[in-house]
Amino acid sequence: MSSHRPFGLPAAVSAAVLLLAVAGCSSSDAAASVEVPSPPAAEAAFCQALAKELPDTVSGLERSDPEPGSELTAGWGDGAIVLRCGVPRPEKMSDPKAQGIEANGVNWMLERPAGSGPRFTTTYRKTYVEVTLDERYAHDMTPLADLADPVRKTVPNSL
Repeated sequence: MSSHRPFGLPAAVSAAVLLLAVAGCSSSDAAASVEVPSPPAAEAAFCQALAKELPDTVSGLERSDPEPGSELTAGWGDGAIVLRCGVPRPEKMSDPKAQGIEANGVNWMLERPAGSGPRFTTTYRKTYVEVTLDERYAHDMTPLADLADPVRKTVPNSL
């Protein structure tokens, strides 16, 4: 079960609030192409371990990695779900009003970029893992639940 949480300082404990509806999302480009992150070596090692644990299907969608191919990126459903590991800390994480959810023991900060579906970035982990979803997942956090076990197993908590 997921809950919505505001984020303040990294060590702050947040109260759970309801997940707000994500509106105005548009679908991802079917020909998925993403920028490959450039994390420090220690973080890249966590990402390489994560790459080995990622599932073949997420929310019933088959694995279809974006271009260019990299151990730091993965995708399912021709761009419907895209994961990037080792991304920089999002500026929004410093916003005490930032919203997040918890999915199967992994905390994610929610962002709603204009012109795309929701984007989630892990919090309290040794490296940041970002998952971008297309509009069909505006109200369905199943992809995050499917990815939580691999993230928990390979990317340690930073607390």
